[in-house]
Amino acid sequence: MIIGITQGDVNGIGYEVIMKALQGMEEFDDLTVVIYGSPKAAAYHRKALNVPQMALNLVNSPEEAHSKRINIITCGDDNIKVELGKSTEAAGQAAYEALHAAVQDLSDGKIDALVTAPINKKNIQSENFKFPGHTEYLEQAAQAQALMLLVAGKLRVGVVAGHVPIAQVSSYITEERILTKLRIMNKTLKQDFRIDGPRIAVFGLNPHAGDNGLLGEEEQQVIIPAIQKAQEEGICAMGPYAADGLFGSDSLGKFDAILAMYHDQGLAPFKALAFTSGVNFTAGLPIIRTSPDHGTAYDIAGLDKADCSSMREAIYLAMDIVRNRRESIALEEGKMKTVIETRRERNA
Repeated sequence: MIIGITQGDVNGIGYEVIMKALQGMEEFDDLTVVIYGSPKAAAYHRKALNVPQMALNLVNSPEEAHSKRINIITCGDDNIKVELGKSTEAAGQAAYEALHAAVQDLSDGKIDALVTAPINKKNIQSENFKFPGHTEYLEQAAQAQALMLLVAGKLRVGVVAGHVPIAQVSSYITEERILTKLRIMNKTLKQDFRIDGPRIAVFGLNPHAGDNGLLGEEEQQVIIPAIQKAQEEGICAMGPYAADGLFGSDSLGKFDAILAMYHDQGLAPFKALAFTSGVNFTAGLPIIRTSPDHGTAYDIAGLDKADCSSMREAIYLAMDIVRNRRESIALEEGKMKTVIETRRERNA
């Protein structure tokens, strides 16, 4: 399989975690890696990190990539100036050009999955990129609704309101949005994680899940009706649960995933539990994208201090999902073949 990796912001820790994570991955016989970015920026970081043994193989397309080398496709202006720890317009443009090229190849089936290094959500803004983050950009590219799903082993946390200002969260939380996210989560747990009969915990919006309307009415008027409709569709969704209570109890392990109402309600405890190993997976799309669950970390850029665990796990998860989807397709095709053959036998 071919995994594409975008360079992210060249002034952050993107190339550092990429290069560290790829050390030793030549052991995978079925893996080919293609970096989308600037060879000169990559060489700059490689020298700063003292990893001369990592030779970069310049290619023009994924079809030219070599399975035993770290391949790189030049995106945009290769003369990008690296200014460690700084947010610059040039770095934002370079991050966009790498992302755009990689998503195009992903959509065209030239790569099997994409792993994105961290971007600066402000400096990447332009006429071509007017999105709060990767998730929304990918939704438009794939023309489908997505679910931001944070993954660390058996801990999986999705959110209804992702990059939404906190003042707008209450009005954003609707019955239909919750139901849509539950449908996506249920499908991805089955298809991408190969879980039979997944169990999903749904959080309330208010403290103590509203305390039966005492602390808010969203649970009674919006969240519970959405859960009931999901159950009618055969989705094993339960709740609403108080976020602090569930994360602090033994009941957490009884569920295959959690649907939080908004970004920090789900991501803050997730990162407290699994910051170094967490992965952000954009579920619900026909294309596969993962990323480390951290940002550009300008404060330690170029200091050889970045932990690559999250990037490595993002690559592993992307590979697992590629395999799981292929297995799901094969099983479905096998079932369809069996159904067709049975019908023919009956009609014979």
